[in-house]
Amino acid sequence: MQQQETPRRSRGLAVAATPDRKPSRVDRLGLWLSKSSTIDGLWVGTTESKPYPALRRVEEALQLIKRHDALNYSRIIRHLDRIWVHLLPSAQAHYDRSLNACVLDERYVLKDAMTLEQLASTIVHEATHARLEGWGVQYIEAMRTRIEAICLRRELNFLTNTPDSEFLRDEIVRTLEWSAADRDFFSNKNFELRRQDGEIETLRYLNAPNWLTRWATWLIRRRRDRASVSKGS
Repeated sequence: MQQQETPRRSRGLAVAATPDRKPSRVDRLGLWLSKSSTIDGLWVGTTESKPYPALRRVEEALQLIKRHDALNYSRIIRHLDRIWVHLLPSAQAHYDRSLNACVLDERYVLKDAMTLEQLASTIVHEATHARLEGWGVQYIEAMRTRIEAICLRRELNFLTNTPDSEFLRDEIVRTLEWSAADRDFFSNKNFELRRQDGEIETLRYLNAPNWLTRWATWLIRRRRDRASVSKGS
């Protein structure tokens, strides 16, 4: 998830990876239903409706990387199997180990302020997660601050070669400084809180019935209250 307004962003924060690499049935169905293309052997797909603007943006972002940074582009092609755009409650972008995919939230890709440079930088970030996973570096709680710093620095490396990216470089530097000072942001507890809040926002985005949104909000609050009581006891 990436918050552009302030340096308090979770750029590319992944949900805790499952031990196996098998996609869920829901993910397999979503992949099957997606509109997709293949770019240099990389599957790129989206669950959005026609005319698939998010898919086009991702394709253009990949071409931007290919033009300006052959090394990072080759790593994306080598270390990722997929780039998949769909509704992602837990983050605006993350690396999904079970799919070996850079997963992007549709709302993030399509927001008005999104630039190709930022989208390309996000893809570089997630491909770095895939590369580290391939080396056996797992995204466990104790390692997250260091892993995110590596991924952010890889973004900086990419943006150094990319025109009109000074603002993004400054933003990433601020994010690096902040993340080193606020390690709790990467805790399992805070990941879960952000996931729950994201589920409510996704229901609102989908124009779910008010009763369903209220029920989900009540259920989440009840779980949090129970967790607080258990922790206190």
